[in-house]
Amino acid sequence: MSSSPFYVVIPARLGSSRLPRKPLADIAGKPMVVRVAEQAKKSNALRVVVAADSEEIISVCKTHQIDALLTKAEHTTGTDRIAEVVQILELDDDAIIVNVQGDEPLIPVNLINQVAQTLIEQRYCSIATVAVSIQDTSELNNPNVVKVVLNKANEAQYFSRSVIPFNRDSLASINYLRHLGIYAYRANFLKLYNKISPSPLEISESLEQLRALWHGYRIAVIQSAEIPPAGVDTPEDLERVRSNF
Repeated sequence: MSSSPFYVVIPARLGSSRLPRKPLADIAGKPMVVRVAEQAKKSNALRVVVAADSEEIISVCKTHQIDALLTKAEHTTGTDRIAEVVQILELDDDAIIVNVQGDEPLIPVNLINQVAQTLIEQRYCSIATVAVSIQDTSELNNPNVVKVVLNKANEAQYFSRSVIPFNRDSLASINYLRHLGIYAYRANFLKLYNKISPSPLEISESLEQLRALWHGYRIAVIQSAEIPPAGVDTPEDLERVRSNF
């Protein structure tokens, strides 16, 4: 259980190259973004807000009694969209905001609570996120599987689409970690986010979280034993998720 209040913000963008109008995709009679918000509301969050880029998403959320705010259409990342919500709501610098992806209607509730609680406890970190052990060796060379290495304080040292660390002589027993895309942020970091420049590493790897590391922000990482179901990126993913409702 979380000892301090936190907020959940769900970025929702109507345009999607692989699955057009994804937030409004029907899942057992309700739009996906509504399913995600309803799942997030089972957490200990003080408030759950959808950050939408269109009035259509706002209207759908209101129909289902889901709190939603209209944000700028031109945001390039979900983090930018969440940062605008922090400004709209005028949140205090020390507020904790959990970014729940708008395509994960099956996200475990305890994972939301855990990532928030981790940042509450790790007061020198600006961000908290989650990693799980890689069990399938085929994932090591898959660039779509983002790997992370930690220091002894369980803070991120680096994220990469390549295999890290490199096991030179195959002598070490390495627990390779896969990074999961759920984050908790401090509001003061999000208020500065659009002022810090993208880093060369971020551009090279196409990994947004490397911007924070490049500029010296600390990222706490919890290792979860529970691997959450994959999100929805394709029509096949959507059918898989629908079978759970």
